[in-house]
Amino acid sequence: MSWTQDAIFYHLFPLGCLGAPVRNSFDGALANRLSGLTRWIDYLEDLGVNALLLGPVFESSAHGYDIADYFRVDRRLGDDATLAAFSRELHRRGIRLVLDAVFNHTGRDFWAFRDVREKGRASVYCDWYHLDFTRRGPYGEPFHYKGWAGHYDLVKLNLKNPAVCDHLLKAVSWWIEQFDIDGLRLDAADALDLDFQRALAAHCSAIRTDFWLMGEVVHGDYRRWVNPQALSSTTNYEAYKGLWVQSQRPQLFRDCVHAQPAVRSRGNLSRPRALFLRRQS
Repeated sequence: MSWTQDAIFYHLFPLGCLGAPVRNSFDGALANRLSGLTRWIDYLEDLGVNALLLGPVFESSAHGYDIADYFRVDRRLGDDATLAAFSRELHRRGIRLVLDAVFNHTGRDFWAFRDVREKGRASVYCDWYHLDFTRRGPYGEPFHYKGWAGHYDLVKLNLKNPAVCDHLLKAVSWWIEQFDIDGLRLDAADALDLDFQRALAAHCSAIRTDFWLMGEVVHGDYRRWVNPQALSSTTNYEAYKGLWVQSQRPQLFRDCVHAQPAVRSRGNLSRPRALFLRRQS
């Protein structure tokens, strides 16, 4: 039985709750903010929490989802040693650690995209992204590119490129080795290449058979993402919306309409453990 069967999660967004600067200067001294999370562990224990979902912690330009380096803890939060020490303390006290993973896109400050911005067509990283050199980009570069949902600070990766996939899988291996993480929340999983998700699942299960992968999915048939070859779970915004509406205004009919996709017989997805329900704030 998966450890998530009886898991009670708490979600923390460290860049926000620890008061980190809104923008990363990339040249400032390391801040030891992550160690401030240690005082939260007593609170988590009092709540009965046994799994922590920790928002983005790796180097980024601003909010964490515009990643700049998969192999470096955000200097606004601390360093590798700080995150590793926090993970050890969580596990010592019986709390699993799940990190936020951003694989659909990078930020504009990601080293490969910076190389493209500097060298244009001559960059060896052009095929890491979806580029169009026949028109100018939203920030004036001599090329256009795909962003996530029209947000051009988030540059969509080309996950059909083996070099990109290899880089990301090496990062995951390093996270597991350095920080002893128990799982990942995949940001924008509904926009993430399905072949990559299957490769990621195989890679993680080869390292740890109990490793948990949860995808952020807004709409759709969850079986596309949750199956034995891919993810362990997805977010369940459909059921959440129905429950939230019901809690605000007792309209049972609307609650049932939104909850139907979650409880309708969908193979293994009819089991509660397959879908991840949390408050989205």
